Amino acid sequence: MLNTLKKAGKGTRLRYVGLILSAILVLCSLVTLSQKGLNFGLDFTGGYLTEFTTNKTVDLATLNQVISDHSQGKFVLSYQGNQHYQLTQMAKSNSSAISKDWQKALSNSADINATVLSSTYIGAQVGDELFDQGCLALFTAMVVVMLYLAVRFEWRLAVGSVVALMHDLVLVLGVFSYLQINFNLTVLASLLAIIGYSLNDSIIVGDKVRELLRLNTKYTLNTGRIINSAIKSTLTRTLITSGTTLATVACVWILAGVPLQGFAIALFVGIVVGTFSSICIAATLPEMLGLSVKNYAQKIDAHTQQLLDLP
Repeated sequence: MLNTLKKAGKGTRLRYVGLILSAILVLCSLVTLSQKGLNFGLDFTGGYLTEFTTNKTVDLATLNQVISDHSQGKFVLSYQGNQHYQLTQMAKSNSSAISKDWQKALSNSADINATVLSSTYIGAQVGDELFDQGCLALFTAMVVVMLYLAVRFEWRLAVGSVVALMHDLVLVLGVFSYLQINFNLTVLASLLAIIGYSLNDSIIVGDKVRELLRLNTKYTLNTGRIINSAIKSTLTRTLITSGTTLATVACVWILAGVPLQGFAIALFVGIVVGTFSSICIAATLPEMLGLSVKNYAQKIDAHTQQLLDLP
């Protein structure tokens, strides 16, 4: 590896350094996932989702203190805007028995005067079914993508695209695990969107690499230079597409509020690492696996060769 980096050009060295960095990040993500796991939301764990308003804006620390004094178990309180709050209470041992004394305490307080708008219970069994269905959808999408890549590309380019796709998903999950961001159904849906976006970036670069490898020329072409040329010719398009999409996702993240925050964060991270992996993994890994012009050389059968050899 070190000898290859010394002999390679600047562009190739950067791609190899990016590949090493990606491997380190994936390893860190896997360690984080194994130690901390994901912070599953109410969609998967089951429990109560309660929305209430107050007569004036109240500091979250004050509300948290009052609720913790009059309830048991884990809860998450978030501000929705306009004196509107949302409380998530996790159920214990698949039981719907959760104390609601905190509601009386907030309602009876003159400074808070809370009014409960809605209170919904989601059973843990429903959460398990949603999780199973979501994972099945994710697995099906992965299988369809792999079949598509197997038909479209030479196996080295296909392997590079699949590894880049797995890299993107692992890093997004690693971020959610490390920051303990709420993982709910909207985040699971964003992972399906990331699969499509990551695949699009890899296909753009892979198509250009394949096009340049098929060029008929009397000169011996270096695979590393071909890949660098392919990346340079598609980089502007990739950056513009990623930049405009990131701007849209950032607006959703900032303006759409808490319900879509996890969805926006997952997409934002997925687009960034997807753009990075399409260059450092999807384009670099095939070169390490021995991709060359010979893999796309036109093969002539024996009969055609005899005709060409005729005087």
